[in-house]
Amino acid sequence: MSAFDIALVQVAARDDETPAQRLDRGVALLRASARPVAMAMFPELWTVGFSNFDGYKTYAEPLDGNIVTTLAQLARDRNIWLHGGSFVERTADGNLHNTSVLFNPQGDIVATYRKIHLFGYQSRETQILTPGTAPVVVETDLGTFGLSTCYDLRFPELYRAYINAGVDVSLVTSAWPFPRLEHWQILSRARAIENLTWLVACNTCGSISGMTFVGNSVVYNPWGTPVARAGEDETIVYTQIDPAMATGVRERFPAVSDRRDIGAAEWA
Repeated sequence: MSAFDIALVQVAARDDETPAQRLDRGVALLRASARPVAMAMFPELWTVGFSNFDGYKTYAEPLDGNIVTTLAQLARDRNIWLHGGSFVERTADGNLHNTSVLFNPQGDIVATYRKIHLFGYQSRETQILTPGTAPVVVETDLGTFGLSTCYDLRFPELYRAYINAGVDVSLVTSAWPFPRLEHWQILSRARAIENLTWLVACNTCGSISGMTFVGNSVVYNPWGTPVARAGEDETIVYTQIDPAMATGVRERFPAVSDRRDIGAAEWA
């Protein structure tokens, strides 16, 4: 493994465009970028808009629908690994999922993750969508990645499972809203620090259906130091990631290997 460059495409949510228009605009943002990267990443539900709950069923697509097909072509054209953010997937059984797809540079799907922890606070996600059931780890020539989505950040056991599986980089696609900016910053940084891993978090910005998103896409290294961060506006954030750094940090500071099986709590 060697260091690689990554682009986080922080697409803005807007009420004045359709999901198809936002898909085209987000793809155009990355196509217009002259900076070469080995990997790029989009936010959570960036085409439909996380808070556009009335649109979930209307704009849901299967894995071979227009969104996935368009992103697969983008990966091929740019010859990059592409995390497509997430979209509302309709499966053959009629269930809807918040689904992330990772493409290789040939445009093939190499990993699919369905969001495990659905967000029910002031949200209809839990009413409309079916949760995923399994963490997803994928080994690539860039490194070993663990996939997660937004609200998953509040559940550290998921990221412990990824460390147990040898993950170098945790990828988080998100639509994190105001006013919880501090939670976004603290939780994403904590997941990097406690697991001594890279944490790459691509968030959306802008507003849709009355909800405003914090932006602030960020990359933390295994010490929990931010190496790249966006503001609140639409942008592309670039940085370099060295997956081998995670192994080196864990060898020098063995907090991960110092873990003990504490068992169940006992009542005093």
